[in-house]
Amino acid sequence: MHLGSRAVGGAGLVIAEATAVEARGRISPQDTGLWSDDQVEPFRRIARFLMQHGSIAGIQLAHAGRKASTVPPWQGTQQVAPDQGGWTGVAPSAIPFYPHDRVPAELSLADIGTIKQAFVAAARRALAAEFQWLEMHAAHGYLCHEFHSPLSNQRTDRYGGSLENRMRFTLETAECLRQVWPANLPMSVRLSCTDWYPGGWTLEDAIELSHRLKALGVDLIDCSSGGSTPLAKIPAGASFQVPFAEAIRRQTGMLTAAVGLITQPMQADEIVRNGRADLVLLARESLRDPYWPIHAAEALRKRDEIRLPEQYEYAANPPRPK
Repeated sequence: MHLGSRAVGGAGLVIAEATAVEARGRISPQDTGLWSDDQVEPFRRIARFLMQHGSIAGIQLAHAGRKASTVPPWQGTQQVAPDQGGWTGVAPSAIPFYPHDRVPAELSLADIGTIKQAFVAAARRALAAEFQWLEMHAAHGYLCHEFHSPLSNQRTDRYGGSLENRMRFTLETAECLRQVWPANLPMSVRLSCTDWYPGGWTLEDAIELSHRLKALGVDLIDCSSGGSTPLAKIPAGASFQVPFAEAIRRQTGMLTAAVGLITQPMQADEIVRNGRADLVLLARESLRDPYWPIHAAEALRKRDEIRLPEQYEYAANPPRPK
């Protein structure tokens, strides 16, 4: 119902968010995943419903890394205790996100290979579930981003140190995903484009990674930011992350998506119309108003471009009494 109501509300693309590729990669114990074949059919029902109501069905594959086993954000920031269903996360380096968190287990080279294959297996299941859009989550301080940032990656092997090495896990995983995800279906990568903290990941780093992802066949960069350290001071405000989408689009020639405090129809329309990004993705505003696309279309005088289910359309435009 959560995802389907957005499709009924007129969204062109609906993405099932943060779908874990293995059980230990869940952000919270309540999160969904695609680490088992048993999970395919329930997701197939969702994908088919989204498409039945005119949306592209997308899914975001994720691994929480050291930020796993946390309570839902509206309950706080603490980790779930092992005796209450929690577990110890994994990370490039044994550095907790918060000082009071459990220290994550540092990944061995064999562990890294196992997780890459978990992403591949989840992508195959997503395809079997009939999703049409695949997104790899490499933002917000989760596992891929933990490899990117010097704040969380202090390895001395081929996955740490230089920018080339810190990008390696994401690039290798994206290449594997692109090999199993059909060429005619879109694949995007969500990036944090800066850590908002000295000595961390920067926009220039994100641009370089985007160049490399483009060469591997990634179609679009979903441009977000932050999440690698609780010490970051993020200057949040309307459209504050749009410049990242604009810079990556301009400097790499890639399609980009803009996100972050985009709430008004004219605001979203301006971003796309002026070539600052190719798509606008909404989360919180969509939670507040599942029918935001319809209301935006009305505000922009494009209501005839959206088709509701016929029962809803009948209610919106009832026939006049004879």
